[in-house]
Amino acid sequence: MQVLLLGGTGAMGISLKDILAKRGDQVYLTSRSDHKDDRNIHYIKGDAHDDAFMTEILKDGYDAIVDFMIYGSGEFEKKASRLLNSTDQYIFTSSSRVYADSKTWITEKSPRLLDVCKDEDYLRTDEYALAKAREENIIIECGKRNWTIIRPYITYNTERIQLGGLEKDIWLRRALGGRSIPLPKDVANCQTTLTYGGDDAAAIAALIRNEKAYGEVFNLTGTEHMIWSDVAKIYLDVIKQTNNFIPEIYMPESSVELYQKAGNGYQIIYDRLYNRVFDNAKLQAACGGNLTFCSIREGLTKCVTEFIEKPRWREDSPRVEAYLNRTFKEGLHMDCFTNKKSLIKYLGWYYIPGVMNTVRKLKCTH
Repeated sequence: MQVLLLGGTGAMGISLKDILAKRGDQVYLTSRSDHKDDRNIHYIKGDAHDDAFMTEILKDGYDAIVDFMIYGSGEFEKKASRLLNSTDQYIFTSSSRVYADSKTWITEKSPRLLDVCKDEDYLRTDEYALAKAREENIIIECGKRNWTIIRPYITYNTERIQLGGLEKDIWLRRALGGRSIPLPKDVANCQTTLTYGGDDAAAIAALIRNEKAYGEVFNLTGTEHMIWSDVAKIYLDVIKQTNNFIPEIYMPESSVELYQKAGNGYQIIYDRLYNRVFDNAKLQAACGGNLTFCSIREGLTKCVTEFIEKPRWREDSPRVEAYLNRTFKEGLHMDCFTNKKSLIKYLGWYYIPGVMNTVRKLKCTH
């Protein structure tokens, strides 16, 4: 079987390629970076947002396409028919962030934000959760049945480890540098569900060419959940074991100011401040009840330990770092940036945040 993974080098795709290759499939992955082919794993260098590139790689078709890309809803509307016509099964990676707040366990039939939210300013955006829901509608209304929609929630692996609304490149880098970890109380007390990327990948593999998956939507999550402050305790336990110290956690009452600086306010308001507890019974039924999910503690401990042993920082966040260091009065700390451009921005946000904010607003208006 020939399977194309669009944007397949993330937390789920990196495991999925190995599962599919091991069972004998020919696996093709798009990536903007150079990678070496490995037996029946083949890399196609290019940008899956580029129409000419996509026309070329889709011309011969595939038995299945698993799409991990992030699109704007307008862009996806133009691509959807081509993707659906190029495969026997198109698996679209949506997100469980599409759901509205729920007082009960979330099933595939639970209300979506797009359908029930009354915030007109938010609805005028194409923010991630809204874009994914709009793209789901495009697929469902396409008149075909050769699709499967999966809704993962917070998927983690060694490269992707989150705390509340912050990626490891902020919170873990601060922790290992001896600085405070921010975790606002309003987020800290909310229930969350985290699923290991390898477990999600195994579930996707079980849905590929599965007759029970065609024309269906699935929550792609485990069922174990805990509050974010308990997730933080797991991280602190690992850091104590590996580095022999326990970082401090700074817990302001509100998350508003921090996430304004981080630029992910809607993600917090319409997701992290909700209790996210999922029912995956439909997924288990489609896969014969054979799916297993490692415990949150076991999976996070493994991933954080592996990362600390061999850290690979991906992104710098000069604005957030400057804000946190000033707020916590922890000093300048210029040792956490991978390039001079980030360092210069950091110094600006640290010493003259008012000027930097004015410059930022001017750029946004042009």
